Amino acid sequence: MFIEDDAQMDSFWVQSAIGAIKAIAFVYDIITLPVYLVLQKPWKRRQDSRRVKAKIIKNDEHELTYRTTDPPRDVHVKMLQENIDTLEKVFNYVAKTHSNKRCLGTRQILSEEDEVQPNGRVFKKYNMGDYKWRTFTEAERQAANFGRGLRELGQKPRENIVIFAETRAEWMVAAHGCFKQAMPIVTVYATLGDEGVAHCISETEVTTVITSHDLLPKFKTLLALCPKVNTIIYMEDQLHKTETTGFKEGVKVLPFNQVVKIGQDSKFESVPPKGDDIAIIMYTSGSTGTPKGVLLSHKNCIATMKGFVDMVPIYPDDVLIGFLPLAHVFELVAESLCLMTGVSIGYSTPLTLIDTSSKIRRGCKGDASVLKPTCMTSVPLILDRISKGINDKVNSGSAFRKALFKFLYQYKVKWIQRGYKTPLIDKLVFKKVAKLMGGRVRIIMSGGAPLSADTHEQIKTCLCVDLIQGYGLTETTSGATVMHERDMTYGRTGGPLTVCDIRLVNWEEGNYRITNKPYPQGEVLIGGDCVSQGYYKLPGKTNEDFFEEDGKRWFKTGDIGEVQTDGVLKIIDRKKDLVKLQAGEYVSLGKVESELKTCGIVENICVYGDPTKQFTVALVVPNLKHLEDLAERHGLQNNTYEELCSSPVMEKAILKEIADHSRKCKLQKFEVPAAITLCKEVWSPDMGLVTAAFKLKRKDIQDRYQHDINRMYAS
Repeated sequence: MFIEDDAQMDSFWVQSAIGAIKAIAFVYDIITLPVYLVLQKPWKRRQDSRRVKAKIIKNDEHELTYRTTDPPRDVHVKMLQENIDTLEKVFNYVAKTHSNKRCLGTRQILSEEDEVQPNGRVFKKYNMGDYKWRTFTEAERQAANFGRGLRELGQKPRENIVIFAETRAEWMVAAHGCFKQAMPIVTVYATLGDEGVAHCISETEVTTVITSHDLLPKFKTLLALCPKVNTIIYMEDQLHKTETTGFKEGVKVLPFNQVVKIGQDSKFESVPPKGDDIAIIMYTSGSTGTPKGVLLSHKNCIATMKGFVDMVPIYPDDVLIGFLPLAHVFELVAESLCLMTGVSIGYSTPLTLIDTSSKIRRGCKGDASVLKPTCMTSVPLILDRISKGINDKVNSGSAFRKALFKFLYQYKVKWIQRGYKTPLIDKLVFKKVAKLMGGRVRIIMSGGAPLSADTHEQIKTCLCVDLIQGYGLTETTSGATVMHERDMTYGRTGGPLTVCDIRLVNWEEGNYRITNKPYPQGEVLIGGDCVSQGYYKLPGKTNEDFFEEDGKRWFKTGDIGEVQTDGVLKIIDRKKDLVKLQAGEYVSLGKVESELKTCGIVENICVYGDPTKQFTVALVVPNLKHLEDLAERHGLQNNTYEELCSSPVMEKAILKEIADHSRKCKLQKFEVPAAITLCKEVWSPDMGLVTAAFKLKRKDIQDRYQHDINRMYAS
């Protein structure tokens, strides 16, 4: 009884305090509104947000084609004037233009030390120094020497060469060294399994592989599957000497810097590529079957760069933090765009990104705190984790702090929607959250998968950044649509780039038609200079997915979109993700998963629908911290992770959490999983259940958990 009275008393004081703060905020608004109105000109922001971004250029009963209303901006025009039509010309141009400016930065690792954790376990952590920089001239010269070094080692122009390494400065230098000699680079994700790596190397018939200290040991087994490889070049580690013995006889194993030295004394001239030459054979991680090599020409890469510079505001003093895989076209184009505009790139890794990252020693700062970037690229998976981290931090505070944060958050969202900025509460509250990433980030570009509207709003609000979502595929060199930085909506992917057109085509089977109300819907097709020549050694698949029309190349994406009245595209479905249940309702598995991933307890989820049943089921990888909190509430705190995942009590509790969250997300009753299985292992690319870009491999997941799926439907 007394406890209840205390709780009510606490609640009364919290409500009273928040009420007083609301009253102060109201008075503050009345006093400051005229000043903000004059200084911030919110009507301009609202006009920009509502502005029509694309117009219809072709309209018939089956399809609608849209083109941007925006003209090319300065950098795009400059690239046309300077005739920059290859990535090789990009680096030559910027080395002259930005010669002594910082170009590529690497954080120094001073030592690796044992650190005792509170639980007594010992972890190895890095003691880190400052960033060490190559200027634009130094980076260009090193790339030229590396390219000539490859020629000295027997690699010929227009012969494929593999880069299989983590994102780092040497990756970019190596790639541009290859471009200078017209060598197409084959990019392979560092997280791809051995079979996938061997497939990419064998299919492209390479003899030389560029890798890193960490990945080199894999080749002790991989070389048996790749008989043509005779040279391996590895990027050195800052602390550890690389072990180069025990490899297949007859295979040369050389350090990166030795190849650069060989090239310094070489007489080989550079062999400039042409625009239509292949720059990259980029292997998509493949959510179905083996990875496919997408042929990307220099012209394709330059086209997307031109499109991006017309949409993303870039300033000369910007700094990008590079940590996404460069084997992903989105990161490669974003970094190429930074080079083109003279932006410095400082490299990082997920293990050293922020002060609390797993490899950062106590008392040492993370890369973001040292670099203080202004721009970053991200994928929804990372942004969802940041969003959950913010929620966990808020929920662990007192009742008053929770209520205060909720009020300030809603207050900021309300004024942003009216076109205003909120400098005072940003300074007092939200800039502290933004310090996580160094405190200077002003723009984050998200790509690779759809970003949920909730995560989009929360990151933009709490980190005080413009979060710009784009849409594109490896097959379109990452180019298609990008949000305008002043767009105040969430869950949309923006208007078409200046270098391509977007088309909606009726998909009768899924009831998506251009005549649908209130907005036209259909399969998304992309046409323009950013569209790939096709798939490597797969003519059948190329003819199925690509076509030419009026001198323009088009790609059928398999994504379902709708174009809203302002010409902005929203991706609403994917052909492969659509399942029709027994009662005739269509469920978009991808849409349901993207909503449920924002639920705190869900680390990862795969929804499955059997067309002969009336409901869906789900395989859930639970979030460890939330699972332990929930277990404590149900009196199961002494159980192991595996025991909790097997517990019917936890299954029921998590199912209820998911159902409650589904209601908040306004999911239909038939879309909400009626049964779940808690998976004991975290899905990773090594297991073959997700791609290197962390997209679900539905068929592989289904095969692995078929027994659990049968059990859920039987129950």
